[in-house]
Amino acid sequence: MAKGGHRFPLVIYRTMINRWWEITFFLALALFLLAWPVYKYYSSPEEAWRWWGLLILSGVSLLFMGLFLALRSMAYVQAFPTYVRLVTPFLRINISYKRILRYTTSELRVLFPPATTRGWKRDVVAPMGGKTALVLELTGWPVQPEMMRIFLSPLFFKDKTPHFVILVDDWMRLSMEMDSFRTRGATPNQPQRPQNQSILSRLPRKDS
Repeated sequence: MAKGGHRFPLVIYRTMINRWWEITFFLALALFLLAWPVYKYYSSPEEAWRWWGLLILSGVSLLFMGLFLALRSMAYVQAFPTYVRLVTPFLRINISYKRILRYTTSELRVLFPPATTRGWKRDVVAPMGGKTALVLELTGWPVQPEMMRIFLSPLFFKDKTPHFVILVDDWMRLSMEMDSFRTRGATPNQPQRPQNQSILSRLPRKDS
């Protein structure tokens, strides 16, 4: 198997999962603490199921917390010599470089304006609005869009055109790795990507 670049955790999934594991932790703690007064006031053998039930529910909540923590490390994007791999807990997609028209950058709040974003999506986007996301614009979807919209967060899509919104902590390093793989993989029959489509080529340069 060809060696890939670094794994860049997907910030959107990490943020969403962080919210859920914190909720399950406090729920487990609350159920555990509630079991004590129930045990104290309903300690007869006939009523033992009450506090035992709370302890079991607390244990189940802890299991879900552990599951969320494990899923957090299973959502990432990684560049390879011929494709970019997008991995989430429930879906893995390989996006061929031939399918990528270009990739651009934009702040998350520009892609998902607070005025038009509602519900939980607004709660997720609001604290990260100033972060820069990579937008991979594609010639077509790598898999059926209906399937992707079931298993991927809506925050991967700014509209209905073929693309992916990728939010990682170090978008510049990811872009550099993608550029490096694409350049090394180019052949005489497969011209390199025009420089004016590169994000890095559009950065300001100092005069020598």
